[in-house]
Amino acid sequence: MVIMAISFCHLLNDMMQSLLAALYPMLKSNYGLDFGQIGLLTFTFQVTASLLQPLVGIYTDKRPQPYSLAIAMGFTLVGLLLLAVAEQYWLLLLAAGLVGIGSSVFHPESSRVARMASGGRHGLAQSLFQVGGNFGSALGPLLAAFIVLPRGQGSVAWFSLAAMVAMIVLWRVGGWYARHRAASVKRATIQVHLELPRSRVALALLVLGILVFSKYVYMVSLSSYYTFYLMHKFGVSVQDSQLLLFVFLGAVAVGTIAGGPIGDRFGRKGVIWGSILGVLPFTLALPYANLWWTAALSVVIGLVLASAFSAIIVFAQELVPGRVGMIAGLFFGFAFGIAGIGAAVLGQVADVKGIDYVYQLCSFLPMFGLLAVFLPRIEGERAKRG
Repeated sequence: MVIMAISFCHLLNDMMQSLLAALYPMLKSNYGLDFGQIGLLTFTFQVTASLLQPLVGIYTDKRPQPYSLAIAMGFTLVGLLLLAVAEQYWLLLLAAGLVGIGSSVFHPESSRVARMASGGRHGLAQSLFQVGGNFGSALGPLLAAFIVLPRGQGSVAWFSLAAMVAMIVLWRVGGWYARHRAASVKRATIQVHLELPRSRVALALLVLGILVFSKYVYMVSLSSYYTFYLMHKFGVSVQDSQLLLFVFLGAVAVGTIAGGPIGDRFGRKGVIWGSILGVLPFTLALPYANLWWTAALSVVIGLVLASAFSAIIVFAQELVPGRVGMIAGLFFGFAFGIAGIGAAVLGQVADVKGIDYVYQLCSFLPMFGLLAVFLPRIEGERAKRG
């Protein structure tokens, strides 16, 4: 029940966050923004989230804060209300930053709760936690298409009710966290340590970071600019483009929930390898496809590429035992930061070279999946320690 509660709150959290990207076409029109300014909005949200997440993880590894989850949702609530009433660009940036702060506290601590409640099936627990966020991200564009776009920017305030619901649920989760903290610490002290050489651990973490870079830069090219690409290349309406974005993000959600259990059963290294490199033929084909094939390829890309992240998080946590919060904060924060920087850079590229060029350029990113060959086989090392 705890995992389902934290996954449900992740759904609400990422649904609210995804409203910002879903509003981009409306904000671009209402405020006369260019792609560079759109990228800066994403940059502000992503970097605000990313800079604090590792610090939150390090701090809470030493001093757990069970009720910080509910407080984090309060920042998101304030950011949403500001987004609903903002009339100037700098207020939009401030709203994005407040939502980012909420995310920076929510993700590392909620990832820790998911691991605590996993019963040893860490990959499945991480997938269930993350899939809530993916479904929330998929719902954002759909709600924007049918609620916010017809009714205007002020209707964003209605979603503050979701933040209130999440705060209530997270307060109860915080109570569970506080009651089970001592038992969780006790279990952590008896886990098997792999004792890999420090240089090997550092190399593995570097490879995982590069893989996260390739995954999230490609993903942000779709989550931030896919609607513009579809409208520019195929002349679809704003609402239809939001529906196609929903289809892509729904595929991401399905891929996420599949990655964890497969990694638990067959090994996380294989999931990471197959997810990043395996998507390459489809990303290479996407820039040259017609509308039907673009939609179909986006589904395959979402399914395959999304299966990697839960495996990457659990793999990294097993490389550095006892630092669950730090690793979760580092990788969630790095993912958010890379996505923010990627959005800003790709926005500038789109202004200079055109939106089509962005997808031609990004199609080669999954080639970084070849680096997975340098990852150690953790399952083998654990068997040796037996």
